[in-house]
Amino acid sequence: MLSLLKQNAVLCIAGALAFCSMFLIPPSLSYMDYLDFRVLTLLFCLMIVVSGFQTTGLFDWISNTLLRRAHSVKQLSLILIFITFFGAMFITNDVALIAFVPLSILVIEQAVKENDLLKHKHSHILIVIVVLQTISANLGSMLTPIGNPQNLYLYSLSEMSLFTFFKYTAPLTALSFLLLIIACNLSLPKIRMKAPNTVAPPLQKRPLCLYTVLFLLCLLTVAHLLQWQILLLLVFVVIFLFARSLFKTVDYGLLATFVCFFIFIGNMGQLEPVKQFLQSILSGREIIVSALASQVISNVPASILLSGFTTSYGAILMGVNIGGLGTLIASLASLISWKQYNNCKDAKPSKYFLTFTAYNMIFFILMLLFALLIYHS
Repeated sequence: MLSLLKQNAVLCIAGALAFCSMFLIPPSLSYMDYLDFRVLTLLFCLMIVVSGFQTTGLFDWISNTLLRRAHSVKQLSLILIFITFFGAMFITNDVALIAFVPLSILVIEQAVKENDLLKHKHSHILIVIVVLQTISANLGSMLTPIGNPQNLYLYSLSEMSLFTFFKYTAPLTALSFLLLIIACNLSLPKIRMKAPNTVAPPLQKRPLCLYTVLFLLCLLTVAHLLQWQILLLLVFVVIFLFARSLFKTVDYGLLATFVCFFIFIGNMGQLEPVKQFLQSILSGREIIVSALASQVISNVPASILLSGFTTSYGAILMGVNIGGLGTLIASLASLISWKQYNNCKDAKPSKYFLTFTAYNMIFFILMLLFALLIYHS
């Protein structure tokens, strides 16, 4: 029971908050107005379609094709880090880490066997790569509305145009790209090595075409060109007929977390003193408040919570994405790579944690200062 609570801590907190708020605002049919069914549908459909892509071998094919071009530790590291960075823009930060961190562990372990120069440095190299992959997943995912749950939620809630959305996220993404390049060059050695002898499984072309069509339908819905009800019907029917096992891969805990926070925020919004207090805290300080709140409750809950008390959605968008840096719980995606690293042979959790915190705090401070500068200029 305790293990289950730890694994679903955010959901448990969200559920407790929603339950307690019901004593202040008794349950009624008006609760239905709190729920954003469009966001819930898009999250569900994107999760199941991306899971479908994973079964086609697409991610393995892309990564293995690129890795065969690496002839030094630095080249190898850059490929692993930036495939995560760009992949997160389209398959979400969570999936990018699930797909590419195990690949990094496997490739580095293989490289050690073939290169004596790496035997005494591989532990440090692996930690730096996984830490920078985690940072790159959280930063790369902020560019697009579908890169992470908080983007999808805020983009749908605000009804901002794609141009406006990119106006907030593109400068931060460009800076993060530059900072990652600098970090890689300063942190990783130029040791020569053989290109990894990796072999990708053959692509399953028919399923790949099917999931590509479904993914395009998701994008049309994100762009408000297709109604969410139609998307839900099409995705549900197609997956039920051709790949119903994918229903098991959906993170229903994340969907339930959204529902609970919707109820909690909806109820809090009915209490005028609470509403006025939170609005006063946020007014003119949306970026820094949302970035700091993310350090404690993680950025997805922070985006849902704070967006209920301000209309400065662009500032919240910037704040919670930057807020994914910093502490280990600032972005729940960071826990994915933490667990994957700890499961590898000769893992050094303490060293990983210290390295993770140091790199993240540097990125967090630089990104936050930049956001405050460009937003208020």
